[in-house]
Amino acid sequence: MTSSARPGASPRPRVLLATFQLVPDGEDGGDLLLAALEQRGIDAAWAVWDDPAVDWSAADLVAVRSTWDYHRRLPEFLAWARRTASLTRVLNGPDVFAWNADKSYLVGLGELVPTVPTRTLGDATLLPVLREATAAWGSVVVKPATSAGGLGVVVVDAVDDQRLAGLGPAPWVVQPLVASVRTEGEISVFVLDGTAVLQVDKVPAGDEIRVHEHFGGSSRAVPLDPDLAATAVAAVGAAEELGGRRLDYARIDLLRHEGRWAVSEVEAIEPGLYLDVAPPMAGHFADLVAARVG
Repeated sequence: MTSSARPGASPRPRVLLATFQLVPDGEDGGDLLLAALEQRGIDAAWAVWDDPAVDWSAADLVAVRSTWDYHRRLPEFLAWARRTASLTRVLNGPDVFAWNADKSYLVGLGELVPTVPTRTLGDATLLPVLREATAAWGSVVVKPATSAGGLGVVVVDAVDDQRLAGLGPAPWVVQPLVASVRTEGEISVFVLDGTAVLQVDKVPAGDEIRVHEHFGGSSRAVPLDPDLAATAVAAVGAAEELGGRRLDYARIDLLRHEGRWAVSEVEAIEPGLYLDVAPPMAGHFADLVAARVG
């Protein structure tokens, strides 16, 4: 990457946006993020995280963005994050990534803020815990402890449910099926540097419970609801307490459960910014980057 600074002028900050090999140009709308960073005097480029030709030390800052294969290669990804953080600043950083990659964090988070109830499952505990969960909650959602994009999710009603044959490798987490996802959908609130900046409402298609676009879901940017913003900021504060490190950014996913909004996920590794439906998010994220390299 070359600097566009004039001779004798201070060099412009250099930022690399980490992605993966199937989306080398970044997430949908990624060009908006590059343009927003350029407007703030920052040279930025997308870089594939496992490309050995990338010189991460040449960047003043690395922002992990669309590394959407990390869940399949977690040890390798975390090792890369640690190496990169030893060379330059990485937003959120490897300790946060390691904490956030295992959805069992939701168990501890639930002691601090309203959270969709979560229990952990392993091969040795699958039957007894699943039996307890279905007795308490009825239909439940079982998902890999490390996953992304709604992959590997199984909805079951009992321990003899044939859909359990679709489970991937342990460990897993189990949660009640939150019925409101099919009526009210899921809410995502982006919290940058401790401030809620933007809200996206997402709904699934048909009888699906996953709101992701590749399962037919749809998303739209809406005005930021003050109560949801406060809930998201509180969730970030709780995550910081549990993880022992300040979060530069997070996307807080919320579902209405038992009459109140509850955290379903804290996305602090590579949350999609929904730039295609919420273009202003590019400016918000660029402001965060500018503050960190300024």
